[in-house]
Amino acid sequence: MTRLIFALQLALLTFLLTAPHARAQIGSDGDQPGYEPSASEEQLDPKWQRTVVFYRTPEAPGTIIINTNERFLYVVMGNGHALRYGIGVGRDGFQWQGLLKITNKKEWPDWTPPPEMIQRQPYLPRFMAGGPGNPLGARALYLGSTVYRIHGTNMPQTIGTAVSSGCFRLTNPDVTDLYDRIPVGTKVIVQQQPNI
Repeated sequence: MTRLIFALQLALLTFLLTAPHARAQIGSDGDQPGYEPSASEEQLDPKWQRTVVFYRTPEAPGTIIINTNERFLYVVMGNGHALRYGIGVGRDGFQWQGLLKITNKKEWPDWTPPPEMIQRQPYLPRFMAGGPGNPLGARALYLGSTVYRIHGTNMPQTIGTAVSSGCFRLTNPDVTDLYDRIPVGTKVIVQQQPNI
């Protein structure tokens, strides 16, 4: 009897000490509506952290270049440099390329999953108000007239992965930094192969 009680106590303690995101079901797109990441979870592996890098391009300073294969977003700074952010990108079948402009920006945006996403993932909420548990995160930059955005995430462990339905996600601190740097009208180039 004592062993049984000890085993139950140990199981309960293990459950309580396990991170909430490890216990919860995560959608196939890496989203978990309602989950709020801790500050330590926002700390990325150094590979994905925001940094200035050498970057040769004929594009004007301020241009955003997204490379889905590398899983990086670059803000061209000029003089052969860019500010690089680690990002999460679209999973297989949801990657795309093109030339767009930032048409809108929102702080703590509301999220209304499109009907196609609801059809694929019927467990998703039909609407979620902006806030720390919202899968769009702290900021969103809207790409042209598409359904795609550059946005934050409440699941920072998905940075560097290909799990989204076509949007580009950054940690909330990184998307806030990007939001403050980038005006509406900014040119965005989405490419799958790096320029050589």
